[in-house]
Amino acid sequence: MSRIDGGSPAGPPLWVTLDNRTRTPEAPLSSASDDLLATAGAVRFGTVLADPPWQFQNRTGKMAPEHKRLSRYPTMTLDEICDLPVEAVADARAHLYLWVPNALLPEGLKVMEHWGFAYKSNLIWYKTRKDGGPDRRGVGFYFRNVTEILLFGVRGRDVRTLDPGRSQENIIATQKREHSRKPDEQYDLIEACSWGPRLEMFARGPRKGWTVWGNQAADYQPDWPTYSNHSQSNVVKLR
Repeated sequence: MSRIDGGSPAGPPLWVTLDNRTRTPEAPLSSASDDLLATAGAVRFGTVLADPPWQFQNRTGKMAPEHKRLSRYPTMTLDEICDLPVEAVADARAHLYLWVPNALLPEGLKVMEHWGFAYKSNLIWYKTRKDGGPDRRGVGFYFRNVTEILLFGVRGRDVRTLDPGRSQENIIATQKREHSRKPDEQYDLIEACSWGPRLEMFARGPRKGWTVWGNQAADYQPDWPTYSNHSQSNVVKLR
């Protein structure tokens, strides 16, 4: 685990249990919970961004065939995700941005509630080709997914988005990068619409002004072909 504030690590992790996709099998979930609490310390975050390693299963309890490539990422069960102490590290007045696959929308809403937040809205990531058309390489049992959902929830009072949020469309249209990585455009949008301090859970790389949590938070480098030139190519601009 690693904590980065303004790009500077806060020292070695107490536990090495999670990266942005994985929980190591030799470490109990309680270690991850303890580490999240240790990472937060006395800070209570006004904004939390999370991209959990969701587990995909079909009706037999096995991993769905279209998600076999996710085997490169050990996943967490719904209960394991729910049990992370997000409510304890979030401020009494806070925003939550939670990535959830289309097929797991009910589970995402359950996690949001379990973490102490009330669902209010969502943002949609529309995955495009270079020419702006839909990227048709997505998977799905019923439809071929070219979108992902970023749920937005709140806790406390007086929690409307900041002024830029009042005119911000709830869509990000951009090309995807390496498998499962979310677009960088999310950060500018969140920073404009939600106050700090800010925490990213299951992060890939540091970002100035954020506390990031995960084994890959400090020095993420993908070890398979990526699309590093794609992000920031066609974002719906803040006004």
